[in-house]
Amino acid sequence: MYAGMTGSSHPEARSAVKDLIKQAQQESRKEGTDNFPNNFGDILLQREHTDTNIKQTFGKKRQEGVKDEDIRWWWNMHDLERRMMLKIDDISRMALFIKEREQGRTDEKAAAKVRKYFPMYGNPDDATHSSGDDRPLPYELKDRVNTWIQRQQVTHPDAIKKRIEESSSLNALVRAEIRDGRL
Repeated sequence: MYAGMTGSSHPEARSAVKDLIKQAQQESRKEGTDNFPNNFGDILLQREHTDTNIKQTFGKKRQEGVKDEDIRWWWNMHDLERRMMLKIDDISRMALFIKEREQGRTDEKAAAKVRKYFPMYGNPDDATHSSGDDRPLPYELKDRVNTWIQRQQVTHPDAIKKRIEESSSLNALVRAEIRDGRL
């Protein structure tokens, strides 16, 4: 998969992925998340009833459309899995950005194209690079968003392409779908 995304040979891709795994492991150890239990999502959901910090954090995420099953899916995953998923996303976004730059687009236009075609995840309160419905989506929505995108590309490819083009970003389209109960 990495070789296909980056145009590298299989040995180069294997080496690059090993490096990404090492980076993710170091980050995980540094942040102290490398030993989270496999059922960490279930634990968080149980503690939500008694821990005000978790309750507040999940309350904000629920306002963004996050459900218990999203929390369970994201946080029951091993930390290395979560980190690698995000690193692969970054590589995909960077590949499109570079392609757009090679076609003569400015950094701003290339970044706008990336935001149109890739969901951006992070802290929804972070308005550093975007605001309103273009803000980052909670990580917990990743699986649902990916499933929705794939389904739309199979069942309504022309319609989803048109809707993406008409939206300010894919995040804005996702938020509209969540508000309308379709995602």
